[in-house]
Amino acid sequence: MDKKEQEFINELADIEKTLQNPDIFSSPKYPKLAKRQATLQNTLKLFAEQSKLKDQITQTTKMSHGGGELAELASEELEQLNSSLSDVESQLSDILTPTDPNNDRDVIIEIRAAAGGDESSLFASELYRMYARWAENHGCKVEYIGDSPNDTGGFKEVVFAIRGESPYKFLKFEAGVHRVQRVPVTESQGRVHTSTVTVAVLPEAEETDIEIKPTDLRIDIFRASGHGGQSVNTTDSAVRITHVPTGLVVTNQDEKNQLKNKEKAMSVLRSRLLAAKIEAEQTEQSEARNKLIGSGDRSEKIRTYNFPQDRITDHRVSYSRSNIPAAMNGEIDDLIQNLLKAEHELLAE
Repeated sequence: MDKKEQEFINELADIEKTLQNPDIFSSPKYPKLAKRQATLQNTLKLFAEQSKLKDQITQTTKMSHGGGELAELASEELEQLNSSLSDVESQLSDILTPTDPNNDRDVIIEIRAAAGGDESSLFASELYRMYARWAENHGCKVEYIGDSPNDTGGFKEVVFAIRGESPYKFLKFEAGVHRVQRVPVTESQGRVHTSTVTVAVLPEAEETDIEIKPTDLRIDIFRASGHGGQSVNTTDSAVRITHVPTGLVVTNQDEKNQLKNKEKAMSVLRSRLLAAKIEAEQTEQSEARNKLIGSGDRSEKIRTYNFPQDRITDHRVSYSRSNIPAAMNGEIDDLIQNLLKAEHELLAE
């Protein structure tokens, strides 16, 4: 038996023993344990299938050396068995290759207009729509957290969460500077302008991930302002939370209810603190992987959207494609898969 297989058997036994306690079902640990149990069960099935196929290949190989019609049939079956074994071993290789421990998390995405004025804010709104449509295409839920719109219909800033099947795994590569080259709607002479938008992708933190002491927080309540519903400019529902040790400030005024605004602001604060913790832990990563995944540094240009040439280029993996309209409609899986492939190759080294 493979050493790794035995480790998985032992881990599964420990989890199943833990799940025998009825109290675990009301614990916040239960979803992760149940998911890990399913993963281990699937992995052990693959190990069993691999062992079974190897035995069949050994027996069929002997038969193929016997001569006659039976040997011919055995040779044909051998091809199928080897193909099946290759598929199973490929699946096992994917599972056994180290992965980012945060892949299963939901994400909070912060998009901010940078260089380019109104054109930058308009592109920020287009990126928001791109990620929202990607989420819709993949069965994920988008939860709006807050924004700062401008008069052109764009966003100076927009913050939202995406929840579903491992969104952080697929969207973590979006962190960095997105550059757009096109003729702005306000340009009368048809000149191409270059603008930039920054994207931060935060793995959403759970309350158990980050310890925040109440004494470390300064919470201010004020009247909501700007675009919004009936509560704007009429109720003291907006919340500003300052994390004193780090100086991080989070504001939320999207909800009419002060408590809900506080909950959203705390969720963003926890996620920013978790992202900072992860970044500190990743300082020992290889230079190549840091270049691929990045640090979330907002001076790090990762992708260019060249509208006149209908070309998107991801600078980290030197990958280019056409059909920008489709990409802005959420069809960015090819970009994501190229980055996932590069990450897998680096982690497998």
